[in-house]
Amino acid sequence: MNRPTSTALAVLALLSVAALTACGGSSDPDAATDEPKAGSSTSASTAEAPTPAEHLAATVVTKSDTNGFEVEEPDDEYAFAKSTDEVTVDKPVCAPLAYAMNQLPLGTPEADLTRLTSGPTDAPTQLTKGVTFTYVTLASYAPGKAQSTFADARTAVDACGDGFTAKANGNESPYDSVTAEKVAPAGDESLGFTSTMTFRGVPHVLHGEVVRTGDVLAVYFSVDGMAIANGRPSDAKLSPTVVKAQNGKLAAGSGS
Repeated sequence: MNRPTSTALAVLALLSVAALTACGGSSDPDAATDEPKAGSSTSASTAEAPTPAEHLAATVVTKSDTNGFEVEEPDDEYAFAKSTDEVTVDKPVCAPLAYAMNQLPLGTPEADLTRLTSGPTDAPTQLTKGVTFTYVTLASYAPGKAQSTFADARTAVDACGDGFTAKANGNESPYDSVTAEKVAPAGDESLGFTSTMTFRGVPHVLHGEVVRTGDVLAVYFSVDGMAIANGRPSDAKLSPTVVKAQNGKLAAGSGS
């Protein structure tokens, strides 16, 4: 189905172009660096009980974890929305998917962060060869909240098969369909989904995955902004390298 053009899609294209043409050099954000000084009376307690934000910073993937993939903090200038409060969805049950596909945390986490990873295509069936862009959004929740938030995402996948439209700040992102997608088991529970969209008469396939590890959710999303900008069909697979590395770090951090 051909739906109205979306300013948000052009924004996604600009983001991918910016990442693709960035100069060389490591852009990997440092993990939590504010470690207590030796001899500090609080050093032991801080080490034993990091804050949710510190835990996420310590467990998010880095360049060294992903065989050389670049790992960057996305530029807010190209964001569809800076918070979930700015997003409206014509079908409220589909809101978790709108958030997942626009690098926003699901539910009400205690802390969250997002990284944009880019590297050589390692999904052999991807239509557009070259560079894979996979977003990673981690969010930490109060006990029990991650489970209920994951359940909301699963409900959204089941209920939004015929698509939905998300709006924010004058931009509109219409999605034609959503289907569940089989993914490798990970964490305590995992969920994959595929969404389709049409931009200027050209079809695109987007992929996402949600993994719960204890009280942390990892949301992965892949889109080929270059193909969208250039009017080429795309099927932007998630990077198995990035997903496996991130799931592994979360599992190690949870002690499982």
